[in-house]
Amino acid sequence: MSSNQSVTVIGLGPMGQAMANTYLDNGYEVTLWNRTASRADDLVARGAVLAKSVEDAVGANELVILSLTDYEAMYAVLEPAADAVSGHVFVNLSSDTPEKTRAGSRWITERGGTHLTGGVTVPPAGIGKPESKTFYSGPRAAFDKHRTSLEILTGTDFRGEEPGLAALMYQIGMAMFWPSMLSYWQAIALADANGLKAADILSHANDTMLAMPHFLGFYAERVDAGNHEGDVDRLAMGLASVEHVMHTIGDAGVDTSFQAAVVDLFRRAMDAGHAADSFSSIVELLRKPA
Repeated sequence: MSSNQSVTVIGLGPMGQAMANTYLDNGYEVTLWNRTASRADDLVARGAVLAKSVEDAVGANELVILSLTDYEAMYAVLEPAADAVSGHVFVNLSSDTPEKTRAGSRWITERGGTHLTGGVTVPPAGIGKPESKTFYSGPRAAFDKHRTSLEILTGTDFRGEEPGLAALMYQIGMAMFWPSMLSYWQAIALADANGLKAADILSHANDTMLAMPHFLGFYAERVDAGNHEGDVDRLAMGLASVEHVMHTIGDAGVDTSFQAAVVDLFRRAMDAGHAADSFSSIVELLRKPA
């Protein structure tokens, strides 16, 4: 095995490429493996070593970064090389559910390896920037030992030893990111139907998003306290507002399916008796049943 200034990267999609390049930029010895070997050509030209097999790639270094589509891809790659897993630290930066990350961690551990779950919160362009962040969970000793190498990629946020925690934090972010971006596409479609370009509404869209931290902080404390008092806002007023939005979208001939789902949640909360409560009461509809 090589020194702490060396690393193996398995998986050379855009994220894996960015990680391998960042390690090379910082003077690391980098060993690579990818199912399509030609994806390593530019990295090899920069000094990386393309392993002939997964076994060779894993054996080259104690620290192995996995940048794959999901955990099923991890099994597909590592099962034929299961005998090589023992003694290595696998930092799995692939996206998947907390339950699947827990199962993946057990699979690695049962074969003598160490598994750290990672949840990268930025696209490939954010790799190599200390202001970017990756969540980690798993054995603290392994994280501490390789923290310097992990911080070459992004800032680190260790969430605890339970292996699913980093995946949970990542998916919480994605649960907010995707609907937020869909709302932006909805706004662009509505603008376009009224003769405006995305650039025409960009400043207003940014101002709207910049106001969100105030609302997030305000409601977090109240929700944790179980306080849905309608002293600041009322669900009935919120329903009227989201219906106005849906009608505006429909009047413009734009698809209303996304907004209809929003309206449905408000109406369900009304039916549950929350008309005079804050619209934060919708949280109670979304919670796991007791």
